[in-house]
Amino acid sequence: MSVVKSMVVLGSLLLVFAGSRPAIGAEAPVPGPKERCAVCGMFVAPYANWVSQVEFKDGSRLFFDGPKDMFIFFFDLPKYRSGAKAADIAAMFVTEYYSTKVMNLREVFLVVGSDVMGPMGQELVPIAGREQAETFLRDHGGKKIMQFNGAELTEVAAAQ
Repeated sequence: MSVVKSMVVLGSLLLVFAGSRPAIGAEAPVPGPKERCAVCGMFVAPYANWVSQVEFKDGSRLFFDGPKDMFIFFFDLPKYRSGAKAADIAAMFVTEYYSTKVMNLREVFLVVGSDVMGPMGQELVPIAGREQAETFLRDHGGKKIMQFNGAELTEVAAAQ
């Protein structure tokens, strides 16, 4: 094969493989069977309905067995990832409770203090849609609804 043909084939393969990797902040991958929670060390794959994850701008990713541990990590980044800052994070993902779809954290409401338990007890339950979050709160004895604004969790005012 000529050098030119080899370069064309190699270039084509690079384009195919480069295009197959999700862009940073795009749809999040599922953890493998050996992935462990970056906070508590539990295997996360057995708890697929609770998996949360942080994707860094360098393309690296950490998994958690639930949103609670992801927030423990986020609010104490230097303890868990030396030198890391919030600005290094490209996206954060949670598994929505009803659909079990992986969603960007900013697209969900988090119900706190409900009777629904996660892998390690009481958990922040991610719900898509405010009305659904309010219904979940009532049905499961939740205490409040929160949202993440990229820097902190803030309480959502009760509907009138």
